[in-house]
Amino acid sequence: MGIFSRTRDIVAANFNDMLDKADDPTKMIRMIILEMEETLVEVRASAARTIADQKEMHRKTVQLDRLQDDWADKAQLALSKEREDLARAALVEKKKAADISDQLKQEIAVLDDALRAYEQDIQKLQNRLREARSRQTAIAARLESAENRVKLRTLMSSERTDDALARFDQLERRVDYAEGRAESLSLA
Repeated sequence: MGIFSRTRDIVAANFNDMLDKADDPTKMIRMIILEMEETLVEVRASAARTIADQKEMHRKTVQLDRLQDDWADKAQLALSKEREDLARAALVEKKKAADISDQLKQEIAVLDDALRAYEQDIQKLQNRLREARSRQTAIAARLESAENRVKLRTLMSSERTDDALARFDQLERRVDYAEGRAESLSLA
């Protein structure tokens, strides 16, 4: 029966320890800050990918603008050689390149808006992270202070303190008795 009781006590103690760790404010704050840092890294990575996409699209628009110029030159050359069919085909190709370039420029504008939103999100996250770190320090100090007060109050209300005070009272009575005896001897 004693073994089962002891086992149950150990399991209960371990369970309570796990609960205490889960409820430890400093650990919880560290976990929250870690999550915020991970989110910040993800947002920055996403912004970097967006910047890379935007640069790639910009390079393509430059290529498409050159291609439009090439098709315009080919159309001019075809007209100079009186080949209207080739000139029309060159102008159709130039129009295709212009349409694709315009579409890419619109997508670049959308990415510009997304980048501005990323910048705002990053700034907000950095501010919140700074605030969380400063609050972490304050909460850790408050927690330590509260735990120290609990320990002090526990010590003050423990039997050891009561026992020490009782012994102190006993010593005080001895001193009073010795002083009383000394006075009585001086009177006699």
